[in-house]
Amino acid sequence: MNRGITIGRIFGIRINIDWSWLLIFALITWNLSTLFMETHPGWTLAAQWGLALVAAVLFFLSVLAHELAHSLMARAQGIPVLSITLFLFGGVSNIQREPPSPRAEFLITIVGPLTSIVLGGLLILVGSFALPTLSPEALNNPSGLAAQLSPLATILLWLGPVNLVLGVFNLIPGFPLDGGRLLRSLLWAITDNLRQATRWASWVGQGVAWLLIFAGIAMVFGLELPLFGTGLSGLWLVLIGWFLSTAAVQSYRQVVVQDILEDVPVSQLMRRNPPTVPGSVTIATLVHEHLMHSDEHAFPVVEDGRLLGLVTLEDVRKISRDQWETTLVRDVMTPAAALTTLSPPKDASEALQKLQQRDVRQLPVLENGRLAGLLRRRDILKWLQLQGTE
Repeated sequence: MNRGITIGRIFGIRINIDWSWLLIFALITWNLSTLFMETHPGWTLAAQWGLALVAAVLFFLSVLAHELAHSLMARAQGIPVLSITLFLFGGVSNIQREPPSPRAEFLITIVGPLTSIVLGGLLILVGSFALPTLSPEALNNPSGLAAQLSPLATILLWLGPVNLVLGVFNLIPGFPLDGGRLLRSLLWAITDNLRQATRWASWVGQGVAWLLIFAGIAMVFGLELPLFGTGLSGLWLVLIGWFLSTAAVQSYRQVVVQDILEDVPVSQLMRRNPPTVPGSVTIATLVHEHLMHSDEHAFPVVEDGRLLGLVTLEDVRKISRDQWETTLVRDVMTPAAALTTLSPPKDASEALQKLQQRDVRQLPVLENGRLAGLLRRRDILKWLQLQGTE
């Protein structure tokens, strides 16, 4: 089940906000308000908090621009993109499959950091035009210089460097950061083997992640690092390192799974002749004669060989027990028109993507308009276990 909320669409791409994003948004707003209180003591409290809120929103719009660049380039390479999600550590584009070539991966990846770097440079340039005329004393006094900046210049000259840092940080070769994906594209071009390139890039990514974790722990115990400082701020490096390590392992496993399932037809994994029910039976009959005598969680609803829909255990739970005897299966099922279906020759890797996109346990398989079988997640899992994933 997807967490968070959808706030809209841009170029047809759904924009989501994960609940964890609210935490980092609140922390950035609070930190900026504290910074503005120190650098602009003459501003009102409302102005300090209001500007902090605006700056935090613009920062996440910058992150969104970074992810949009990835997504639009992926589309230009023929790869579908369903959504972009903003979360605790920034943003992620839901690109539906791996790039078709090292060149495509390089192009999809490089546009993100370039967007952030160019945007940062433009913001600094525009912010420099918004600077007031300063006295020599103010130029020699950083705190006095900051106090004389207008609200517009303050935001631009904060947001510009932040975008530069965002672009440069993403170029660190820590897979699956952009730098790690650029490394993978190079290794892929050299080895002509996506799985091997992903394994090596994942190892490098895990190395970078553990370096960040150890550096963060050292900061907590008093070590001062350039640009990062010292103290409890090291906990952020520990969290980022942990996230990168986990993401690197998961990304490699995802490639392994896709590699194993590639060119495996759905017909080889699906359950043929699955148990079905007619739409005219009651929920009580479905429960007592089918659900309770089977380990199935879903039943295709079929009449005269035609698929009418799919009824699941979750559909039954929505109906109160005193209505089971009067409610028909066809009244609670998901109609066939609303179902995502498969064909027997379809690649199992694409089928798995559809199962994950719809967040369902099974998909009907149709051949010439008739039910040919049912592909369940556990069927795919069993195949992967038999193949022995690394």
